[in-house]
Amino acid sequence: MKFPDSYPPADRLPLTDHHHGHEIDDPYRWLEDPADSRTQAWLTAQDGLWRDSAARLPQRERFLARLTELSETGLVTPPVWRGHKRFHLRQSTSQEHPVLYCDDHVVLDPTELDPTGLTTLDDWQPDLEGRRLAYQLSRSGDERADLYVRDLDTGTVVDGPIGGCRYSAVAWLPGGEAFYYVRFRQGVHLHRIGAPGSDVPVFTRGPISYGVQISADGRWLTISAGTASGSSLWLADLSQGDPADPRPRPVQEGSHARTVGAVACDGRLYLLTDRDAPRRRLCVADPEAPTAWRELIPEDREAVLGAFTVLDGDRLLVSRTRHAVGEIAVHHARTGERLGTVPLPGSGSIASLTSRPEGGPEAWFAYTDAVTPAEIWRYDARTDATTLWLSAPGRVSLPSVSSHHIEYASADGTLIRMVVVARPWQGGPRPAILSGYGGFGIPLMPGYAADSLAWVEAGGVLAIANLRGGGEEGEAWHRDGMLERKQNVFDDFVAAAEKLIADGWTTPEQLGIWGESNGGLLVGAVLTQRPGLFAAAVCSAGLLDMARYHLSGLGPSWTGEYGDPDDPEQLGWLLGYSPYHHAGKGTDYPATLFTVSAADTRVDPMHARKMCAALQWATGGDRPILLRHERDVGHGARAVSRSVGLAADVLAFLAAHTGSDPA
Repeated sequence: MKFPDSYPPADRLPLTDHHHGHEIDDPYRWLEDPADSRTQAWLTAQDGLWRDSAARLPQRERFLARLTELSETGLVTPPVWRGHKRFHLRQSTSQEHPVLYCDDHVVLDPTELDPTGLTTLDDWQPDLEGRRLAYQLSRSGDERADLYVRDLDTGTVVDGPIGGCRYSAVAWLPGGEAFYYVRFRQGVHLHRIGAPGSDVPVFTRGPISYGVQISADGRWLTISAGTASGSSLWLADLSQGDPADPRPRPVQEGSHARTVGAVACDGRLYLLTDRDAPRRRLCVADPEAPTAWRELIPEDREAVLGAFTVLDGDRLLVSRTRHAVGEIAVHHARTGERLGTVPLPGSGSIASLTSRPEGGPEAWFAYTDAVTPAEIWRYDARTDATTLWLSAPGRVSLPSVSSHHIEYASADGTLIRMVVVARPWQGGPRPAILSGYGGFGIPLMPGYAADSLAWVEAGGVLAIANLRGGGEEGEAWHRDGMLERKQNVFDDFVAAAEKLIADGWTTPEQLGIWGESNGGLLVGAVLTQRPGLFAAAVCSAGLLDMARYHLSGLGPSWTGEYGDPDDPEQLGWLLGYSPYHHAGKGTDYPATLFTVSAADTRVDPMHARKMCAALQWATGGDRPILLRHERDVGHGARAVSRSVGLAADVLAFLAAHTGSDPA
């Protein structure tokens, strides 16, 4: 197939916005409207082009087969305890979605509700007694969840659907007759079972992100509200009056720090905060005087505090991430004194630290690393021992790989860390994939991934860079890669590529890059800033038109992370790197694949449509610019077979354009 002669025609309109002194060309704005007949015809042609191109990828079927095998690990999660009942998710090797269990009995299987596999279980919360379950379902990946309530003894749905509950936290009142929940960007509401349409708004501070949590005894309600720049926290004593009028008192309000809090089984208010501590510290307070904080565990200058749980016997477990490797320490809950460490099975990631709400000597956590599917471990404070509690249901044959921890300097001299995973090799540079994220304070942690192992097993190199903007090194690390400092993220990524090349891992002709969502923005930015550094690029669900990103999807809620295009100064930052506005005519761009989902309600697929058209017009080389478009999935969870199919296509595309040899 000859590129670019085979690209579908796309009209370039002479459309220029004049905004805050900037002339902003937008020739493909018509592609923003998915219902426009021109957009539909263009998408149909792009679908045909992708199918023809994908059929010619020599390793596609091999990757599909191996990814299917490596994905047959299944899934397990740590237990959540309510009323002496144990709830957890489990996914067997033959199931498309995780299934919710109570003890060892199936409570909810999304595939039984919808055999097409397009319905996902987005969130769930049992009541305090373990008799009822609030759960949220969304369809076709749109993440616009409906909330239902099920009686766990009979299996009967007793309430719902309640709409507008996108990943809403749920805080049950004692007795299971009412709960607090969050309507998306509309604040906290009180819902009484069996009273549809009578929900009471109890707390709102505008269209921001909210959270709710209730203490195990049902007395203390915590309400959080956060933005990219900070959070506020309130505490309400529900023993003092009407639940519909909780009258929360401020614990922290109007701060640029992020703080989360909860009243634990010992009756104290615990506050995990980055206030005056970019890597976070743990404070305590009396719930009766919630603003009188006392530092319990100070900031560790080399590790980020992640989660905590209180056990009997004045024991407190605290998880940290030390340069993207997880650890758990044991502290005295009253003095904060460090008493020891929890033995771990390896140097990997720790997640979902849980214990019984009413207290007890045990805690559970998930552990994973590059070759270990997530498994659940149990710690017993009475013996100070860690034992394997639940393994992933499936077992697969895994390749032998090695992880290398590399440090390098970014453009401004900042020290960045990167993990490189590869098989032993004596033959010089190899095809490589470099990935990163660098946004929203989210860390990239080591973990089992079928696509990573399939690539490394085939002889490739996988590199993951811990860029500024992420959370690997705390909140200061995040802030050094957001707003006017966003270019630091792209510089960190480019420096990672140059380090891989300088150290002999790969060459520009063998280097591919891959990123999703905010990582898709990363890929779009670096391929327009340094196109000659990469052979291939995959941009999945990426933000690419930064002058108009705030007008669709969840864009309005991200202005605190990226900047507001309606602000003159901030528009200048955004246009400085906006990928769509830096597609240069005649540039020899890397082979590029955009992957999007039509039902994505976070990142509007219009970004990829417009950017694909712009690069197909601009490229001066003969490497392909392609669009892979799925019509009935979204940004979030999807069936296993869908994930495997996407990963196989991506790996086959990258292999074909980085010189990977099928033999």
